[in-house]
Amino acid sequence: MKNMIKLPFATTVLSLALIGCASKGGIKVEEAKPNPLPKIQATQALNKVFSNTVSSSPKHDTLHLQLDRANNVFYSADPDGEVAAYDGKKQLWEVRPTKDLTAGVSVGGNVAVVGSRQGKLIALNAQTGETLWTQQLSGSILSPSLIEQNRVVTITNDGTVYTHDAESGQMVWTFDLPNTPLSVRGYAMPTLLDSRTVGIATANAYVYALDLITGVPRWQRRVAVSEGRGDIARLVDIDSRPVVVDGNMVSVSYQGQVTVVDLASQQVRWTEKASSLSSPAADSSAVYVANSDGRLVAYNLADGAKLWENDQLLHRGLSNPVLLGGVLVVGDYDGVLHLIDPITGQLHGRAETKGQVHNLRVEDDLLFVSTDKGHYTVWQNLVN
Repeated sequence: MKNMIKLPFATTVLSLALIGCASKGGIKVEEAKPNPLPKIQATQALNKVFSNTVSSSPKHDTLHLQLDRANNVFYSADPDGEVAAYDGKKQLWEVRPTKDLTAGVSVGGNVAVVGSRQGKLIALNAQTGETLWTQQLSGSILSPSLIEQNRVVTITNDGTVYTHDAESGQMVWTFDLPNTPLSVRGYAMPTLLDSRTVGIATANAYVYALDLITGVPRWQRRVAVSEGRGDIARLVDIDSRPVVVDGNMVSVSYQGQVTVVDLASQQVRWTEKASSLSSPAADSSAVYVANSDGRLVAYNLADGAKLWENDQLLHRGLSNPVLLGGVLVVGDYDGVLHLIDPITGQLHGRAETKGQVHNLRVEDDLLFVSTDKGHYTVWQNLVN
């Protein structure tokens, strides 16, 4: 197994916040107080269309579990090992293929895939919940798999990329990521760069582009540079999934930069200083980043010019931002979903769930939300 030290994100943040103290207490941890909820005049609203509750994530060990949807059926995963399918409020099936789950659900075709801390990759029949196949991988699976073109692409926490045939479970190819001695725990979910290329973001500040079918490396690009002193201050992990828009790949690193790469030439178009473990959002005109300190910043997609900055949500533990119709949405530590005008950066509304919001995803004009308290919700944008 590769020799790496993986730091939980909470541990990393606290390490960076340690301040010497002359009192008998020795070292004191100064935690910034979150800004109170700003007063707003709500002009935007969300409508909840689905909700489900599972077990909470372990404390200080946030899990990358997600709700997925296919053919109008919702699929949820419980940290205790249960996977369930719902047609509206009606439960179609529920199974427990393992004792614990740390990644999933990903659904593609007739296959629903989940992963465990022990490295078990499990594929279920999406219609019945029957186990189709199980593979034992070399490390913990801490991010959802990508299912495309009958391939299941999975990253283990020891830095190995596995690809299996979705129907048979047969391993098709593997790729070893470079060994990084110190990094934030976990890897981002693989992302599709084009119909034949999968992108893998890593702790060494590179994105690797691999042929989805063969696993052959197509190119690699460094997208962040360390500017810190000391091992922890030099961490520039890309722990979030890059976003692809209009032939560009947008990535953001921890204690690094937000970077836009032209996928045709693989050349960096622009880069600006930023720090986040959450994926950016992007559309044809702008890139949106929720920094680790809670600052929301919008940049022009073409040249990186700053369009606006909002510091009303400082230290509220923001999730990744996403675009839902004409609204920018970001969640926080208290389960609040903030609705923001993407043109001006002004707060225009809010909705509430339970627990810290760690993952937002938009598919088919629906907002998928998951929290550390095990609350899955799906929302629609209510247009004025």
